[in-house]
Amino acid sequence: MAMDAESQMQFLYTLRSKGVTDARTLSAMEKIDRGDFVKGLFTARAYEDMPLPIACGQTISQPSVVGLMTQALNVQPRDKVLEVGTGSGYQAAVLSQLARRVYTVDRYTRLVREAQAIFNRLGIVNITAMATDGSFGLPDQAPFDRILVTAAAEDPPGPLLAQLKTGGIMVLPVGQSDAVQSLIKVTRTETGFDYEELRAVRFVPLVEGMGQE
Repeated sequence: MAMDAESQMQFLYTLRSKGVTDARTLSAMEKIDRGDFVKGLFTARAYEDMPLPIACGQTISQPSVVGLMTQALNVQPRDKVLEVGTGSGYQAAVLSQLARRVYTVDRYTRLVREAQAIFNRLGIVNITAMATDGSFGLPDQAPFDRILVTAAAEDPPGPLLAQLKTGGIMVLPVGQSDAVQSLIKVTRTETGFDYEELRAVRFVPLVEGMGQE
């Protein structure tokens, strides 16, 4: 289902009203149709600002949160980005419009396979999707300019911090899985890490190991 002009205007207006003001982020989200990533019963709600269920007990994040996380990540055209938690593939597709290359990993093979099929259909060629335990990152491809985590850990995972370049940025939710979590932005400096709290969010927990389909 393609987005008509009125739906698109409303979609972008909602993003702006929720604080997504960066022109490059808005442009990327205008180019990637969320409807391509929502299946079944929920297709009619693809353009509403709400999370929706997908396979394997996971969710596709609400567009405003995707926008705010993307904006905070401040992806540059030459950047190599790691996304932990492919899910539907929507966030990776948005990042693909901003970065040189996106690596996205998920513990569910089915989700990676389905997301890859959508990337292929949309002709997106700068995403590498892999089924692997994202809590360890991707040491073979490190370091990364940007890292985005779409599942909540109690603290930023050490392996992911280690794979961030100096000057690099990681955006992730932290907090107990059943309580309110905070979206934080971590910047790696010459001497350590700077942390900035962005807003309250709710994400599925970051779990080690591969998922059972």
